Amino acid sequence: MNIVFDLDGTLIDSAPDIQAVSAVILEGLGKEALTLDEVRSFVGEGAKVLVSRMMAARGIAETPDTHARIYGAFIAQYEFAVEKAVFYPGVVDMFAVLKASGHRLGLCTNKPELPARAVMRHMGMEPIFDAFLAGGMIDSRKPEPDMLLRVIEDLGGGPTLYVGDSEIDAETARRAEVPFALYSEGYRKAPLEEMPHDWAFDHFDRLPEIVREARARQTAAQ
Repeated sequence: MNIVFDLDGTLIDSAPDIQAVSAVILEGLGKEALTLDEVRSFVGEGAKVLVSRMMAARGIAETPDTHARIYGAFIAQYEFAVEKAVFYPGVVDMFAVLKASGHRLGLCTNKPELPARAVMRHMGMEPIFDAFLAGGMIDSRKPEPDMLLRVIEDLGGGPTLYVGDSEIDAETARRAEVPFALYSEGYRKAPLEEMPHDWAFDHFDRLPEIVREARARQTAAQ
């Protein structure tokens, strides 16, 4: 079975790194740094949207030129902002269990490709995934289903479970018509009951059981 993961807010808490980068950018503009809560609420739709939200939150007028300049400065540092990211509890053990069980694992994130690859490399995740797609690698981003469907295709197709933490992930799974497991301790903004999902969990030691349930459900439906 394929298990495809979101990255930020699902496998890792990268908000402290993003906060540090945004603080440098905003300090240079004479503005107050973002709080961690603000950063977590801005993540999910890619770095360009995050920069727009950062600008709006600090009263910086957005024009194509100002956004391009601030975005460029942000991305220049974002690629190297990996030191403060941490795995959520149980992620590393979960990877070992799923790989030992023969599942194919994929990563599907709106995070830009270079920062995504940098944090994967820093945290030793590169050998874990059999397929990978990040923001900018194709001309689409979540919640459009194209990225998720491409990762599934790269994994060889077949039964798939998508694992994410946000409204964006829930909508992506819905549009792709893929079962969705919601990690409840990530960056979501809406109440759990308002987000479409097939399973919800608050610790990754629960995920292997969810995978077994998903596999049984999809086998029964065939």
